[in-house]
Amino acid sequence: MNHGQEPGEGADQDVVTGLVCQEADLKDGQMKEVKVGDQEVLLVRTQGQYSAVGSRCSHYNAPLIKGALVGDRVRCPFHGACFNVRTGDIEEYPGLDSLPSYKVKVEDGKVYVSINKNSLKLTKRVKEMCSMVPGIKHTILLIGGGPASLVCAETLRQNCYQGRIIMVTKDNIPPFDKPKLSKAMNVDSSSILLRPSDFYQQYGIEVWTQKEAVSVDTADKAVKLSDGTLQHYDQLLISTGCRARPLDCPGWDLKGVTLLQRYEDAKEIHNACLGQKAVVIGASFIGMEVASYLSDKAASVAVVGPSRYPFEKSLGPEIGKMSMQMLEEQNVKFCMNERVTEIQGENGKVKGVLLKSGRVLEADVVIVGIGVIPNSDFLLGSELEVNSGKAVIVDKFMRTNIPDIFSAGDVTSFPLSIRGDQRVNVGHWQMSQAQGRVAALNMVKKQTKCESVPFFWTVLLGKSIRYTGYGEGYTEIIFKGKVEERKFLAFYIKDDEVVAAASLMFDPAVARLAELMATGHVFTKAQAQADDLSWLQM
Repeated sequence: MNHGQEPGEGADQDVVTGLVCQEADLKDGQMKEVKVGDQEVLLVRTQGQYSAVGSRCSHYNAPLIKGALVGDRVRCPFHGACFNVRTGDIEEYPGLDSLPSYKVKVEDGKVYVSINKNSLKLTKRVKEMCSMVPGIKHTILLIGGGPASLVCAETLRQNCYQGRIIMVTKDNIPPFDKPKLSKAMNVDSSSILLRPSDFYQQYGIEVWTQKEAVSVDTADKAVKLSDGTLQHYDQLLISTGCRARPLDCPGWDLKGVTLLQRYEDAKEIHNACLGQKAVVIGASFIGMEVASYLSDKAASVAVVGPSRYPFEKSLGPEIGKMSMQMLEEQNVKFCMNERVTEIQGENGKVKGVLLKSGRVLEADVVIVGIGVIPNSDFLLGSELEVNSGKAVIVDKFMRTNIPDIFSAGDVTSFPLSIRGDQRVNVGHWQMSQAQGRVAALNMVKKQTKCESVPFFWTVLLGKSIRYTGYGEGYTEIIFKGKVEERKFLAFYIKDDEVVAAASLMFDPAVARLAELMATGHVFTKAQAQADDLSWLQM
C-alpha cells in the first residue's frame, strides 16, 4: 500500500486509507475525531504512538472525543464506559461491546488510517468468543438474569471456557437494559434486550426464563429450582440482584399500587397513568425518574418523600432542591418530610394516599420506590455467608465463603478498593457488570481483583446528573459552577479527601475523576477548593 499518495489512490482494493492529520497536529495525551471515507474515527496519541479506534461509545453511542483520556484508556463522558485506545477492548462498563480498531501509519510527517471496507460501517465489535463443545461435562450455573450474569457468561466464552453455561432468570425475557425502565417506560421489549436470542444460541449459552432458585445444596453442588427440578453445577454464580421493597401499611395490596422491577411493570405503569392521578412514594432515583417520565403523561403527579429534598442523603440538599424545582416547573407536586400511613381504596382499587400529617392525596395509581431488598432468601439454611442486610459476602475475587460459589452484582457486599476495602453494597449497573467479569475470570483461574470505581447516572427531564466514587459518610460538599443555574461539579469530602463527585452539564469532569481514581490518584479537599482545576487534567 502506498501511503504517500492521496487517500484511496493505488491502495489495496479492500481497504480505504485516509490522510487524517500532520504528525505535528497531535501531542501526547491528545485525541482528535477524524474521517476515513464516511467513518468517524478517534485518533489518539499516547507515549509518542498513534492509535485509532471507533469514535462512539458502544453503550449509547456517546462521542468519545468529549470523554476523558488517561494513559491508554478513554472513558465515555456520559456513563463511564472505558476502552483501551490501543486495542479498542472494553475495560470498564456499562456497555458490552468493544470498539473497532484500525491500522495507523506515519510517513513523512503525515498520519494515515486504514479501514477494511467490510468493517467501514461498524461502530462496535463483539469480542471473539468460543462456544460450547459437546461432551465436556463441566457446568457453570448462573442464577439471575441481570448484567452480572450476562457479562460473566460472555467473559467465560471470551476466555475459552467450552463447558455448559446455564443462566436462570425469573423474568419472561433474557437480560435487558433495566436502567431504561424508569427513564423510558413505554418501550418495546425487543428494544431493551441486551443481546438478541440468537446470540445465546450462537455461543452456547442456555437461558432458562420464568424460573428461580429455591435452595442451594452446597455439599451436593445442586440448586433446586421453582419448577421442582434439581440442577447440578461445578461452579455457581449468585447474581440474583434485589427486589423492590414493598409498602408496609394498610392498603398496600389494593389494585393500582405498583412496584417497578420487571419490564411488564414499566408498561403497566405507563398505561395506567395516562391521564390519571399518579402518586409516587419515594423521592430517590427510581421515584424521581418515574415522576419525571410521568410529568407530561399523567393528569397529575405527586411525590411523597421522608426528607426535606429528594436525593438529600446521597447527593446533598442543594442538588436535591434543584431537582425538585426542575420537576415542580413541570407541575409535579412534592410532599416532603412526609410518610404514608394508609392507602385508601374503594371496591378494591386505590383512591387516595393518607399521609402522616393527615393530608390525603387523590390517586388512581400509586408507584412505590422506597428501596430494595437483596434476593438471597433462597440461601437460608445453606452454609453461604450473608450480612445483616441480607447481602451475600464476597472477597475481592467475588468468591463467597464456599469453594466454587461466586456472587456478583446488587446482591453482594464486597470490599471497595477506593475506600480501603471497606465492605459495601452498591446497586449500580456498571458495578454489576464489572463484578460479573471478575467472577468469570476467577472461575477460569485467571486471578483478578474487582477494583472498579462506582459510576452511575440519573436522568430527569432529559438532563443527566452523573456521579462517581462512594460518598457515604461525606461531611462537606464543595461546588464549582452554580447549582441554581443547573451547571455544576460537586466534590464530596470526607476526612479531607475527595471521595465522590457529581455533575450536571460539566462533562467530562466526572468521567475524568473516575478514571484518575481508578489509577490510584487521591485528591484532597484543598485541591477541590482551589480555583485552578488543572489537577483534573493529570
